[in-house]
Amino acid sequence: MCTGTRYRSRMVSVLLVEDDPVVRSAVTRALTGMGHAVLAVGAALEALREIADHDFDLVVLDLGLPDMDGGDALKMMRGVCDTPVIVATARDDEAEIVRLLNAGADDYLVKPFSSEHLAARLSAVLRRTRKAAPEPGPMRVGPHLLIDLDRREARLSGRELNLTRKEFDLLAYLAAREGKVVPRAELLANLWNLPGRHDDQTLDVHLSWLRRKLGERAAQPRYLHTVRGVGFKLTAVG
Repeated sequence: MCTGTRYRSRMVSVLLVEDDPVVRSAVTRALTGMGHAVLAVGAALEALREIADHDFDLVVLDLGLPDMDGGDALKMMRGVCDTPVIVATARDDEAEIVRLLNAGADDYLVKPFSSEHLAARLSAVLRRTRKAAPEPGPMRVGPHLLIDLDRREARLSGRELNLTRKEFDLLAYLAAREGKVVPRAELLANLWNLPGRHDDQTLDVHLSWLRRKLGERAAQPRYLHTVRGVGFKLTAVG
């Protein structure tokens, strides 16, 4: 999902999830001092609500939260969003760290950590995730649909579409393969990190939202076409 308001500042937007007010304040000061925009919350459910309403560039997630285990919160985040996550944990055994990375964490910090260590980890994660993004450049599908990867904007007949981050990523992924049927499993693996989850409803929900914003219905597609039992393709009709 990751729906809602899009942060347009050039600053990196960070969601900090930390229940200890002293640590939360210290990490917020450190991140702000690095020039980042920080929203700090103290519980997992608060974090999940914020992720549903805003697009963040990165999440720093403490595992010792009062309302939910941080590992469970991480799994819930990964079900709806691909925002990079650095977990902060006092658990430094190898098995635990491997479990967290396999659950979808992009990196980890073992408490206590310095602001310099945090800055290095944050920069490294952002470099990796930004390199994995598609190369910038406009793509046109038919005469009316334009997808600008550099600006992360999509326009239909000159009108900007109000897309969430995930909706834009889905549209751009299909546009880069215009006319080609993209298997459902490929979309889930590459956009949601959900390999093998053919029955997952996440993709269907996002396709439905994207269709609505493109002004079409599944029964009468103009751009998004379902190939039953195989996948989806993006191509202009009419």
